[in-house]
Amino acid sequence: YKEAEECSTKGPKSKLQNRLMFHLSHKFNDEKKLMSFHKNLQDIVEDQLSLASIHYLRSHYQEAIDIYKRVLLENREFLALNVYVALCYYRLDYYDVSQEVLAVYLQRFPDSTVAINLKACNHFRLYNGKAAETELKNLSDVCSPSFRFASDLIKHNLVVFRGGESALQVLPPLIDVIPEARLNLVIYYLRQDDIQEAYNHFKRYLSNHTAGVYTEGCSECCTGSGTRTKRPH
Repeated sequence: YKEAEECSTKGPKSKLQNRLMFHLSHKFNDEKKLMSFHKNLQDIVEDQLSLASIHYLRSHYQEAIDIYKRVLLENREFLALNVYVALCYYRLDYYDVSQEVLAVYLQRFPDSTVAINLKACNHFRLYNGKAAETELKNLSDVCSPSFRFASDLIKHNLVVFRGGESALQVLPPLIDVIPEARLNLVIYYLRQDDIQEAYNHFKRYLSNHTAGVYTEGCSECCTGSGTRTKRPH
């Protein structure tokens, strides 16, 4: 990110440069710069989509949905935005709504890796792991073996859908590839009552997602109960 910032500042000031610096400020956790570049955003599609993505990254899912829907109203041909809206609803735990929005995109692009994966995740939340696996099989059927990200995604989600099966073999190599891999590793350790290992991994988990906060609470409570000194009554 530092190299990206250096290259950006060498170029002329432009809307593209502002959007790039806006995102880099988020990566650097520089709130002051973030707000400065935010003020320069205009009411044009590119700037609004950039803003929506930052809302998503900061877990402001409803704000992101509002922008995506407004852009969609004026640009019906931007079908991929339905996937982003569906992702936001998934993060808000509205899995049935996410499915409905996602269906619009899947009708036109039934072999989309991201869309099929999200559909499988919705099925996992709405039904069970078996239903999710069935959807994931569709992803395996349409994806080329050379498409590494899809392969990693399938391996990661099968661990989740199967209740942690093969977690220690599959998840550690994916920590830097799939953001949720570390969180699911934490959950695996908690289920195995390996509280200290769960706590150690969570300290490196930087996501603001609600599930992460919940897991931290579990880790903190378990660590406290396991290490505190007993006091006399």
